[in-house]
Amino acid sequence: MVINRAFENIVKKSPFYAYLLLGISFQKDENVKNISIKFTKNGEIVFLYNPSVNKKPIWFVEAIILHELMHIINQHFRIKPRNKREKKIWDLAMDAAINQYIPELDARGVPLNVLIEEGHGVDNEVIFAAPPAFLIDKTAEEYFEWMMKEFEKKGDFDIEALPDSIDDHDFQSEIPVEMIIEITKDKVGKAFNMFGKKLDSGLKQNIDVILQKSTLNWETILRRFSNASIKGDKYMTPLRPNRRYDDQPGWRYEYKSKLAVILDTSASIIEEEMNQFLTEIEKIAKQDSQLILIQVDKSVTMVTEYKSGNWKDLEIYGGGETNLQPAVDLAQSKVGVEGIIIFTDGHVDVPVVKRRVLFVLSSKHNPEFIEDAVRIYGKNSVIILK
Repeated sequence: MVINRAFENIVKKSPFYAYLLLGISFQKDENVKNISIKFTKNGEIVFLYNPSVNKKPIWFVEAIILHELMHIINQHFRIKPRNKREKKIWDLAMDAAINQYIPELDARGVPLNVLIEEGHGVDNEVIFAAPPAFLIDKTAEEYFEWMMKEFEKKGDFDIEALPDSIDDHDFQSEIPVEMIIEITKDKVGKAFNMFGKKLDSGLKQNIDVILQKSTLNWETILRRFSNASIKGDKYMTPLRPNRRYDDQPGWRYEYKSKLAVILDTSASIIEEEMNQFLTEIEKIAKQDSQLILIQVDKSVTMVTEYKSGNWKDLEIYGGGETNLQPAVDLAQSKVGVEGIIIFTDGHVDVPVVKRRVLFVLSSKHNPEFIEDAVRIYGKNSVIILK
């Protein structure tokens, strides 16, 4: 079969991809489009394939297998579109992020800006989405954001006119996303450590960034943690139907959560931990939340509103003993604060918190703090950075 020969060719050509394919099984499924990914309850990865792929050129089948591997490498299974229109954009954004590293697809690729300008595929054939020439080596999230801005400029753009992806991006899973992340990141990390030097520079840099970045999905975490209550900007969007006029874009309000972020700046916090904390705080700020940042050692040392990018000029005040309670008391006195996120190493007593609380522990945390926090506030009250 073509799919078997394609598999063998990839294994011969690339030790990096060969390692990733170890343990992956192939299973027929006529309900999928070309090839799709499934994660079993045992943590195994299965490539579901439509038997029709055996009638396609071997270069295409090799490319689509690499395409699915790149979805795993880039952790695209974490992306959860909110509706069909958004899924259409995410599909192309994910494809553009990975097709640029697969020569056979990149050579036949149609840049996102061309797809948007033309508003349709080419002769209704299969389209391989590629990044604009001025926006290469970016992530799916960055391409999605860029496309959204372009659609806002056009106003009346028909998103349904965009071409379909070469796969359905239906990442089936019988285990939690967090477990998938641990399994796949560990395997990709091992493959990269052994064979990463042989990869092209662009792909090498892409994978290195993925392995370095945080695996916390703050959009999901904050959605569970708080209820957005602050009404932000009102804007027109083609992604929302107009209830009065069918041919016009709809209106959408942005709602923002108001959160207090407590940063432990005591002497026990080393530079590595502080960098971890600031990285995560910056990611929270990008989720359109209003943040009140409170620095604390044995007492509150600084209170400020934190916005994305503020880390560049942020002064850290502290270096003394640790007592989180003064910061918690201050946060609870703030009107409209829905929840409190506390970044600490846990070498301190668990504070008394009357609001929703989430403790974010550094990789060098005190395990006793976790036990106490879970006992008092529940198992979902603690996140550990790695």
